[in-house]
Amino acid sequence: MTHWDSSDLGLPQADDFTPNQLGDRYQTIQMLGKKPGRRTLLACDRRTQKPVVIKLLSLGNDFEWADLKLFEREAETLKMLSHPAIPQYLDYLELDNPRRKAFALVQSYAEGRSLEAYLTAGRTFSEAEVKQLAKAVLEILLYLHSRTPAVIHRDIKPSNVLLGDRTGNGIGTIYLVDFGAVQHLLGQEGGTITVVGTYGYMPPEQFGGRAVPASDLYSLGATLIYLVTGMHPAELPQTNFRIQFERFARLSPDFTAWLQWMVEPSLDKRARSAQEALQMLDHPQRQRQRFAQLNQPVDSQVRFTKTDEALDICLPSQGLRFDFTALLSFFIPIVGYLFFWMVNSATASQSNPVLLFTRFTQGFTPNFEFNLVLAISQVLFAGILSVAVAGVLLNILFALFGQIRLRINQQHITLDFELFGLRHRRYTGLRSNLCQLELINRFHWRGLNTDVQDKPGQWQAIALVLHGRKRRCKLDISILDPSDVYWLAQELSHWLHVPIADEPEWLRAIALQEPRR
Repeated sequence: MTHWDSSDLGLPQADDFTPNQLGDRYQTIQMLGKKPGRRTLLACDRRTQKPVVIKLLSLGNDFEWADLKLFEREAETLKMLSHPAIPQYLDYLELDNPRRKAFALVQSYAEGRSLEAYLTAGRTFSEAEVKQLAKAVLEILLYLHSRTPAVIHRDIKPSNVLLGDRTGNGIGTIYLVDFGAVQHLLGQEGGTITVVGTYGYMPPEQFGGRAVPASDLYSLGATLIYLVTGMHPAELPQTNFRIQFERFARLSPDFTAWLQWMVEPSLDKRARSAQEALQMLDHPQRQRQRFAQLNQPVDSQVRFTKTDEALDICLPSQGLRFDFTALLSFFIPIVGYLFFWMVNSATASQSNPVLLFTRFTQGFTPNFEFNLVLAISQVLFAGILSVAVAGVLLNILFALFGQIRLRINQQHITLDFELFGLRHRRYTGLRSNLCQLELINRFHWRGLNTDVQDKPGQWQAIALVLHGRKRRCKLDISILDPSDVYWLAQELSHWLHVPIADEPEWLRAIALQEPRR
């Protein structure tokens, strides 16, 4: 066992610390990495006699407070994580010395070599091995991204993915290390933007300080491209920011398409989640259907505006549908009959409100109280009838001339009903609370109304629900064709980076058959 003198590392001498601090508990074995102001050491914990990894941050002349912020965030993140493929948090120390102050993060040791070390040594990976590795890392990301709030690694690259010894027919145990660039999804709003990551593996949005779960998927895709081509992604040609790796690797068409999808520079076209990426990797047939690019149907009446900052969806008026027309044909005659009966009876009787007012000024009569009660009842009935008629008329006007508008920006989601310039807000909520989309389908199957989603019967109605943590926004899109519904759901899912729950297979098949713009 080799002991490193801490003075050689640019850090205080070990004997400068008290017995409970670094010098007495951890004995360094080997330097694993060295950067300005940073050291990564392999050490032995004298209490447990187990190897550990110690990351040191020194407060030297090149120290920046952003470095300490990231260092502390890494420690806090590891403390709340528990996964066999992620280093375990063990200890955090402050090292004081008259010459220099430093911080130490102690974590468990993952035995294995980095993918970068394997490639440097000349190892090549088959397509089957790369797929195994991709699935293993996606399982880790599935755990990280499902946390509340989501944990985004932001620096996935070959040097941060460790590969243990081969076991049986498997590629070996996979570890994801170095959480020094980690970001919590809810911690991105406001404050100073800190751009972290590694050039060639960073998606375009990360250069602007923005990171979402799909950003890790891009970095994983770029890492896999390095494995199959043997070339750094930054060395490969690019067209419109797309990595052109295809002619440098011999891969199956399905896996090539999957990798292209993973490294799409546009968030709208990239894989939305680790779960979706896993499903597409396991089911090439579904992948081929999904990758058939869906544009807006040619006969769509939906007004759709999309930018990187906002999404505006305007649904057309519904018109007088059969069920609504049938209700009116029943309601209007009854209302008309009751209205004329009320007018005639009030005019012909002693309970006419005008006559009662005149008699009230002249004094009470024996039948006054009865007629007064009857008159009040007629006035109340007239008021209720007027409100009902006004409500029906308003619904008719909205069905003929109104529109439903869904607006989503980086912070909020709003749903408005608009008629003749007037606006009624039905829903408002925070975009950060959105967790999934759901298609609610109702069919007419063998004469029964059911909620079964696996049998394409006669189309009856559909709603798109945006689920938040406590509330939900329900968008009535029953007037849209299945092709419009599927296209709109896909656009929302890609733009919001949230999955569609229990998406019916037959709906996708119908949608893909429709002509597109």
